[in-house]
Amino acid sequence: MAKDYKDTLNLPNTGFPMKANLPKREPEMLGAWEAGGLYGKIMAAGAGRPTYTLHDGPPYANGHIHMGHALNKILKDIVVKSRFMMGFSTDYVPGWDCHGLPIELQVERQLGDERLSLPKTEIRKRCRAYAEEYVAIQREEFKRLGVFGEWDRPYLTMDFSYQATILQEFGKFRSKGFIQLDKKPVHWCASCATALAEAEVEYADKTSPSVYVKFKVRDGAQEPLEKFIGKLGEPHHYFIIWTTTPWTLPANLAIAVHPNLKYNKVRVNTSAGEEFWILAEELTEPFLEKAGIKDYELAGNALGRELEGIVCAHPFIERNSTVRLAEFVTTEAGTGCVHIAPGHGQDDYELGLEHNLPI
Repeated sequence: MAKDYKDTLNLPNTGFPMKANLPKREPEMLGAWEAGGLYGKIMAAGAGRPTYTLHDGPPYANGHIHMGHALNKILKDIVVKSRFMMGFSTDYVPGWDCHGLPIELQVERQLGDERLSLPKTEIRKRCRAYAEEYVAIQREEFKRLGVFGEWDRPYLTMDFSYQATILQEFGKFRSKGFIQLDKKPVHWCASCATALAEAEVEYADKTSPSVYVKFKVRDGAQEPLEKFIGKLGEPHHYFIIWTTTPWTLPANLAIAVHPNLKYNKVRVNTSAGEEFWILAEELTEPFLEKAGIKDYELAGNALGRELEGIVCAHPFIERNSTVRLAEFVTTEAGTGCVHIAPGHGQDDYELGLEHNLPI
């Protein structure tokens, strides 16, 4: 007869179930903690201790939580709980960002074409209601992770008291003369018709057409003209620019050259006749090769700083484009002559400010 060896073992008797059954047990455990006011007791136990404050960047109230939310909140909860065990008072106040494009987009999708006929105040009310809904949803989902905090009194960016505080602080800046009314370049979403924070911009790989454009010299500072250009007339002189954003060309107001780069004046024969092209020395041969120009000769050179003030004609708008100096010009690609549109891009905008160019 086979012996049942389990009968020979001296095992403890326990009421613990064989299976953890966590899907059922965890909610019961969390419910017991909440019903017993465990977090309040922890805070009371830490009264009088040195404080440890974790400044938590809030999530958007625009959907159910995902793995990124879980990782974020669980790691922070570990920090807060461990600091309490190290002798600190660690009151954790969670919060939500209730403004911005993620919420607006969700509401606009819900509204569909109706959004076109609704007043802005009504759309804002819908956004507020949407944010309130997902604050409640996310609060329960975070609590389900076992994260401790002041869940009944979070900070919300849409609370009127929160907004009033922002306005009050802004008023302090204004009263001290720190606020200036001006323009600045911002990221803009064409499909959403709204400004974007830099963090909201997602870049995709894209190949755009680039173009080389001739800007004909027409006038300008006398000394650069006499020294480098000579007498205006035929053959005509052109600064050659290169841009990867040809759609900004209508906004061109200047051409930037680097003050310390050497620029060549090259005599070329084209289908339109003889011309002089001006571009950076380092990029002359690579450009001419791309342009298929084999018949050319060097007719002079000068440093970029000697070219400042030369006035060119915009290639298809009756407007001047003046040569300006800029340290951001490089010889990594192009021609060393940079098309400047002050309404498009930070560098262009700042150069425009320096020379009082309109946007």
